[in-house]
Amino acid sequence: MLRAMNREDASAAGAVRRALPAIARAVDAAAQALRNGGRLFYLGAGTSGRLAALDAAECPPTFGTPAKMVQAVLAGGRRALTGATEGAEDSASNGARDLARRGVARGDVVVGITASGETPYVLGAIEYAKRRGVATIGIASNRNSTLGRRARIAIVIETGPEAITGSTRLKAGTAQKMVLNLLSTATMARLGRVYDNWMIGVALTNRKLQARGLRILSDASGAGVSQAAHALRQSRHDLRVALIMLKAGVGAAEARRRLSLARGDLRRALGGKSQAGLQIKWTNF
Repeated sequence: MLRAMNREDASAAGAVRRALPAIARAVDAAAQALRNGGRLFYLGAGTSGRLAALDAAECPPTFGTPAKMVQAVLAGGRRALTGATEGAEDSASNGARDLARRGVARGDVVVGITASGETPYVLGAIEYAKRRGVATIGIASNRNSTLGRRARIAIVIETGPEAITGSTRLKAGTAQKMVLNLLSTATMARLGRVYDNWMIGVALTNRKLQARGLRILSDASGAGVSQAAHALRQSRHDLRVALIMLKAGVGAAEARRRLSLARGDLRRALGGKSQAGLQIKWTNF
């Protein structure tokens, strides 16, 4: 049984690979919006909504983003995170209402996520976003879905029948998680919130992350641990500010000024171009 399920799971990566061109267009749209002060909204119900909430929740501690830059909107609200509220997905008007309550407007990006591509809650939200002139992205597992036709950018991840028929929490959900990983990580790299493959925006909120942050700063800057620790203290434990201090040889105030002028884009603050990709280096933490 496990081998059979694992064979099905393995096909999820191939389905995502085939969708990479569409994911790249979505990254372009998201990066442009966020660079200009917009926000990224994920919409989903059930498993899709919970995966969306996971990705949104991890952006601030991983990339140092403001809390409202990436938001998840779930059918059924907060209680849907830990309990089944399956009936909540049937209302298109609730999808539109929940987006309206977040003040979604032109300049934002809305991503609808539903394996079937037919969930009324998500479709209602996408239609509302379109009326507001908002860029829309749809993530679905069916090629000829309503979501795919209505969204400006359609990401189709054709994972096929599930090991348990109809249980899209399985490989369809796995593929959705992969797409969200790609979308958020590549977007943040484009915004300069990643330096090579270092989490330069990581929130130093516990001892493990404080030690990891110090190693990242030392490795990324080429400075010794003692020098990196001093810069980190001077920067009030802001890794990006500390890296500019060490790389550019400036004080904390000047480093903050450069980062602000670059709208948080670390590469630009250092006098280079925005990062187009990731330089993968293996590091053990």
